[in-house]
Amino acid sequence: MEADSVSGGAREDWLQQQLANNTPEAVWAAPTVYRDDLLAGQTVVVSGGGSGIGRAVALLCARLGAHVVICGRTQEKLDAVTAFARERGAPMHAYSVNVRDAEAVDALFSRITDEVGMPDIVINNAGGQFAADAIDFSPNGWNAVIQNNLNGTWFMMQRAARGWRDADRGGVIVNVVVVTDRGMPGVAHTVAARAGIIGASSTVAVEWAPLGIRVNCIAPGLTATEGLLVYPPEGQREFPRANPMKRPGTPMEIAESCVYLAAPSAQFVTGEVLTVDGGGRLWGELWTNGRPDWYG
Repeated sequence: MEADSVSGGAREDWLQQQLANNTPEAVWAAPTVYRDDLLAGQTVVVSGGGSGIGRAVALLCARLGAHVVICGRTQEKLDAVTAFARERGAPMHAYSVNVRDAEAVDALFSRITDEVGMPDIVINNAGGQFAADAIDFSPNGWNAVIQNNLNGTWFMMQRAARGWRDADRGGVIVNVVVVTDRGMPGVAHTVAARAGIIGASSTVAVEWAPLGIRVNCIAPGLTATEGLLVYPPEGQREFPRANPMKRPGTPMEIAESCVYLAAPSAQFVTGEVLTVDGGGRLWGELWTNGRPDWYG
């Protein structure tokens, strides 16, 4: 369906169809290429695990036998995911945390280690942004996104690595970022923050290799989560042209890619960015705040 034909009610119907794969039930029932016990005996921490990609990652890891810990800002969302997993026999814990606060992150990891066990895998998915023209960003708006997407991810990475170093054992970090090599008009702040995480990840992948720590990033393209609904109608009209497949990725598709980087399947991979965007990096347009007339 072409972007200029997706308007009004048609646009809403298109979004609702895409979001049908974003429910916990859909993620739990979706087929997976992985064996049921792939992550058995592993403790996996997923930030931003209360919704969207983070929830899908957490539920898939739980299906694969991991003991999952989800964290985020809203306890009610976290509790709903935890209850869903536990009803299906999967152990899961939930802790609210502000990842922008280094002391809160430190306390989180101490609590996880004491109550659940030292994490084996940390998947940093927490983040957020708003669509606006970069020239109109306020200092507070810019700083809020940088604090959340750059600093918050870094605090989680560093604290996990320190714990593994002090315990004389290795671990795995997967950072969920965005495709940065083309830019993404309307969200320059999050592109800047995520590019910073990519740079930090490639650097510490070398620094931390002697510690047995692998660090990689996954860069999803347009993905069918409730986060799509926060963008203005002008931006939503552009979504079907984000990539040559003319559809968003599903949360499950992104979750399986995260598991690939976290599991032994990628034990010889570190410092890399895995792009999962339906070819959007090669062809496609994603004007999150609407297409300027200049490019019409």
